[in-house]
Order: sequence, then structure tokens, then C-alpha cells
Amino acid sequence: MERLARLQTWLDKLFPGHANALMPASSDASFRRYFRLAVHDTTYIVMDAPPDKEDCRAFIHVADLMARAGLNVPRVIERNLEQGFLLLTDLGSVTYLAALNGDKAHELFLDAIDALITWQLATRPHQLRPYDEALLRRELNLFPDWYVAHHLKLELNVAQHEKLQGIFTLVLQNNLAQPTVFVHRDYMPRNLMLTTPNPGILDFQDAVVGPITYDIASLFRDAFVSWEEEQILDWTIRYWERAKKAKLPVRPDFAEFYRDFEWMGLQRHLKVAGIFSRINYRDGKSHYLSDIPRFSGYIRHACRRYAVLTPLLKLLDEIEGAEVKVGYTF
Repeated sequence: MERLARLQTWLDKLFPGHANALMPASSDASFRRYFRLAVHDTTYIVMDAPPDKEDCRAFIHVADLMARAGLNVPRVIERNLEQGFLLLTDLGSVTYLAALNGDKAHELFLDAIDALITWQLATRPHQLRPYDEALLRRELNLFPDWYVAHHLKLELNVAQHEKLQGIFTLVLQNNLAQPTVFVHRDYMPRNLMLTTPNPGILDFQDAVVGPITYDIASLFRDAFVSWEEEQILDWTIRYWERAKKAKLPVRPDFAEFYRDFEWMGLQRHLKVAGIFSRINYRDGKSHYLSDIPRFSGYIRHACRRYAVLTPLLKLLDEIEGAEVKVGYTF
């Protein structure tokens, strides 16, 4: 309540008499909160990002990079970096996740593909930190640290730990061998808005320079909605064809590109299973737990496709209590 009062005090200086009209707009998996403020005929988004936990400067920097590339992102109107408050333009309240349906999905995802290619083409050196091995591995370790230890309440034995870390090394070898571009890092329907021009893009403050398949894997192997493999293949091929035409550094062979796509997705899915567990047990946001089975399904899908990942599939069976299937080889 004290923070909300400080936010209203700041807004009252900008819009006298309107600060009490704040309405919750959304929250995310971080410590940030968002409010919508109506002033006469205009609405604004107000970001509350506690400075001891979040850095508004990263948001401002990436918003500028994206706007310069010609993408539709919130514009920063006012800022109070000392207190962690930003006043932003409002991209509306209809997310891709809310707008998706059988007919609309294809059109929306083609727009998202074009916007992603625009973002990747804007890649420049020394603008964003690298998605390097240390960061990728730190993310992977959220899986044993939070999903296994806190959610499943298990402690891996030495053999299980070594097996998991061995798989992590294989995953990272693939990830780090991929060409690199600007990466949004959470490019999914929940963070894309139905706007003109389409899409509006949100939640980009953690952007990095990293593997070219990361954002496309985030888009089609989503945290909150799943698609049939045939549909994912169709959209991924469309991205790959357009990316090649734009002279982005995608693999020349689609089969190799799709393998990279799946191995990048595996890194993300292991990470997010850990993040969603951490959000529940550390931050008390339990609603993310219901989507963990989706990630377990994604992980198992990749493991069944690539024989070298079979040890991870067996480990999942052990720790998740499933019956171990026949035919495992080591």
C-alpha cells in the first residue's frame, strides 16, 4: 500500500486529480505490476517496478531499440527511475492469447513472424548482453533447483545429477552453435497485443543477443497454449522461408533448423518448469503451476525424437513417478 501511495503521489503531479483512477492492468512473473490510467479521452499504462528488484533502464533501452527498428512497442512518456515508475502509451487490452482461434491464429502468427524478422534484422553489436553459456546454464539449473527440489520435493542422487548435467551440456552445445541475433526472450502470445500495426510487443526488458531459434520456439511452443505438430511445422517453415529471404543467418537446410528449434525449445521448457515452480514456492503465485504439465509434455516430445536425449526421458520417468518404459539404451 505504501508503494501504491507513492505511485499515486507521482501521478498526481503529472495529472492532478486523476491519480485515484488507477485500475489494475496486468501482472507478470516478475516483481513488476501494471496499471491503466484514464485521463479524459486517453488511457496510459503505468509500470511499477521496485528498483531493488527490477531495472527500468533495461525496459527503456530495449523499447528504444525496438521502436527504432519500426516495431510497435509502448513509448515511454514519463519516468521516475529512483522510485521505479514509468508512464507508457497504452497498446490496448487484447492479447494474442485472448484473440487466438482456428481462423484468426494463422493471420496473427504471420504478423508475429514478420515482426520477429524485423527485430532480428535490427541486430547490432554492443547493444544487448550475450545469451552466453553461463546464463543459459543458470537457467537450466532452475529445473533441478526449483522443479525437482521444491515442486517434486526430491533430491537427485549423484548418478541422476550427473546424468542431468550431461544432458544440459549437450543442449548447450547445440544452443551455443546457433547463429545469433537480437532475442526478445519471451516472445509468446501473452506478450503480443492485437493492435494496428500488428502486433504490439510487450515484456521485452530481458532481451539479449542469442540463438536465432529462441523466439520462434517461444512463439510456437508456448507456455499457455499448445498446437498440433503439423501446424507448428507449417508456421516454422513459413518463418524459415521468410528469414532466408531476408538474409538472416538461419540454417540452409530446414531439417537442421528444425532440430535447432527443438533443442532450443528444450532449454526453454526445462527453464520455465523451474521458473513456474519458483514463482509458486518463492513468490506465492500458484496459478502458474497448472501449466507445468504442458512443459513436461514438450520436454518428453523432444526426448522421444532424439535418441541422445533418452537418458533425460528415463530420468523424468523416475522423478515424476511414471512407469519406466521398455527399450531404453545407454
